[in-house]
Amino acid sequence: MNTHKIGRLMAVAAVATLSTASLVACGGSDDGGDSGDSGGTDVGVILPDATTSPRWESQDRPNLEKAFADAGLEATIQNAQGDTAKFGQLCDSMINENVKVIIITNLDSESGAACLKKAADAGVTSIDYDRLTLNGGASYYVSFDNVKVGELMGTGLDECITAMGKKGGNIVYVNGAATDNNAALFKSGYEKALEPKIADGTYKLVGDQSGEWDATKAGEVFDQMYTANNGKIDGVVSANDTMAGGIIARLKANNAQGKIPVTGQDASVEGLQNILQGFQCGTVYKNTELEAKAASDLAIALIEGDEDAASALATGTVKDTEADKDVPSVLAEPVWVTKESVKTVIEDGQADAAEVCAGAIADLCTENGVPQ
Repeated sequence: MNTHKIGRLMAVAAVATLSTASLVACGGSDDGGDSGDSGGTDVGVILPDATTSPRWESQDRPNLEKAFADAGLEATIQNAQGDTAKFGQLCDSMINENVKVIIITNLDSESGAACLKKAADAGVTSIDYDRLTLNGGASYYVSFDNVKVGELMGTGLDECITAMGKKGGNIVYVNGAATDNNAALFKSGYEKALEPKIADGTYKLVGDQSGEWDATKAGEVFDQMYTANNGKIDGVVSANDTMAGGIIARLKANNAQGKIPVTGQDASVEGLQNILQGFQCGTVYKNTELEAKAASDLAIALIEGDEDAASALATGTVKDTEADKDVPSVLAEPVWVTKESVKTVIEDGQADAAEVCAGAIADLCTENGVPQ
């Protein structure tokens, strides 16, 4: 996100005059219970799980907590733990508690849309966070430019293959879950980036499967593609770090770790460690502090009934392909991170140096200027 956009986000927060001054942010609660606070709650947030990516609890939760606290919003943050039934229960509970704004990261568009429609019927304004809920009708969408995320993976893989002295070769795609609209956007991005070189014969796409955002599944489908091509794979687009970890495990089993570039996304601790060790060529870093701040600023404007301020924040739109509707959106800019720029994630406070640089990784952190 550029300086001008960040400045506008900060300006909205500065002019907000909310009366509430306390924050209720339920920590790593797994029971789906409410906040236990008898007063009104401004914002209810439902995160999707804690397994498809560690970012939801390690990055998004603390960043949302901080953004709401700084804005003076009283909020409850819950995690559906990958369970659509629990997701629905949390949604019902928040609506019954009369939250003013509900923010969701859906598990799939069907259950997400059911929640958003209940919220609309109850007069609760909604924001899609990170993932767009197709045919859901959210008032706003806060995320990153997810096509750009995919483009960064595609161009990043090309750069990594070139850096190894290769002029092309066989590549495979390990995509995210089909139930996640973001996965389709990411794929459109890396297809856009790599298609010209596939068309001219520089690269040959020899595998294209879903890893379902799961390390084990991703490892299995990669293994199938690796075997089918007699080990002749020169690069892997993995749509996130969790799946990259599963793929790298299979490469290790074949003594091929570090010999085949693998992409990722989310700048997770595991992903950053794999990059420092040379097992993963890069990751797409999404500073979720920007995303959380945007969601908080939108919530302020919506609670205050300031549609002009909300509209000013939404500097773009994303197409809901099922509803054939453009959803007003706040989209932050993603960044491609390699070994040389791992320190950026640490310096931004979006990863803990003590975790990333643990054990044998400490020397690699020192070599690459990662602050410890």
